[in-house]
Amino acid sequence: MLTVEQLQEVLTSTESDRIERTRSTKDTDKFREAICSFSNDMPGHGKPGYLLIGVEDDGSLSPGFVVTDELQQQFAAYRDDGQILPQPMLAVYKQAHPTGGEFLVVEVQPSDLTPVRYRGRIHIRVGPRKATASESEERRLLERRSARFRTYDITPCVGATLDDLDLDLFLGYRRKAIDPEVIQENGRELVLQLAALHFFNLNRNCPTNAGSIVFGKDVLGRFPGAYVQYVKFAGETMGSEVEESRVFDGNLMELMWKISRFIESSFTEKPVYQGGLQERVIWDYPPEAMRELLVNAILHRDYQTNSPVRFSLFSDRIEIQNTGGLYGEANPENFPVVTDYRNPVLAEVLLVMKYANRFGRGISRAQHLLAQNGNRPAEFQIGANFIKVTVFKHPER
Repeated sequence: MLTVEQLQEVLTSTESDRIERTRSTKDTDKFREAICSFSNDMPGHGKPGYLLIGVEDDGSLSPGFVVTDELQQQFAAYRDDGQILPQPMLAVYKQAHPTGGEFLVVEVQPSDLTPVRYRGRIHIRVGPRKATASESEERRLLERRSARFRTYDITPCVGATLDDLDLDLFLGYRRKAIDPEVIQENGRELVLQLAALHFFNLNRNCPTNAGSIVFGKDVLGRFPGAYVQYVKFAGETMGSEVEESRVFDGNLMELMWKISRFIESSFTEKPVYQGGLQERVIWDYPPEAMRELLVNAILHRDYQTNSPVRFSLFSDRIEIQNTGGLYGEANPENFPVVTDYRNPVLAEVLLVMKYANRFGRGISRAQHLLAQNGNRPAEFQIGANFIKVTVFKHPER
């Protein structure tokens, strides 16, 4: 909640580049552009920006405005829906107005992973001006991010060069990540384009770890554990006979393509008679649920270790294990309600490429799909340096 002093500032200030007021509740583009611009914090205040819903330009409460649960949920969803990338940090809450009534506050923290984009455009705010970032402004945001990188995927991949990346693959990704008009207007050199999407570090003049993982020509040469080990056992234990063993590797783009093809062809369905002329189809394991859980393991794994993601198929269950325990604000007590990203740039890539639908929803969606198919809920074992999920075969299969 805002303090008395903060409340006075956000309601009365006419010059602040950290405040935007609106009576509208429907202009989703405007709201997301504001969140994006506050995340970029172009002036470098290091302080949150405030989007005030239900407040007039003079600070008075909009006539008839009511803060509903639906309205709060609408604005909270902007954090996770993948429209603003990287994921913004924001809080949504009701605030009492000094004259009575309430308005809605969207408090947006400056991002450590600038530049932040909405629909492939970098929105900024400097004083009263709202605009798309120029090339020089974009470079400032890139340099600021490089000076305070925190996660492993954003750090420089020392020793790697531009020649180590599959640039044709990057250009294909760029078409999905950046607004086509921006690409058409963009005459800057390739390293700046890579840097703008968090794949190149300008200060060190080398790809980031994310760039090498996503587009690298020899990923295992730099990240020996960056693969998925699949083993199918004949029985219920690892002592059972191995029926099949496969390795899925390559850069992240190649790996996800291979995994998706594998998931599509690995599970079986059968019709179940329900009476009359009706029947329903059940899977031994619903493919979409398994894809969600495997994508989750690939995304959240620790790429600094030499251990792969393990995908083990037993006669009665599947186990998926990734290295790296819970990260950041996530802990065994709040998991999986609270999520935090060890690899936020990789999370952005998976969203852009449609391997993930929203931030932080993979596990809940998988559990829903399992229940819908008639499987038991997946069970999670959380260790200090690993997470293992067990999915049980459908009882009728």
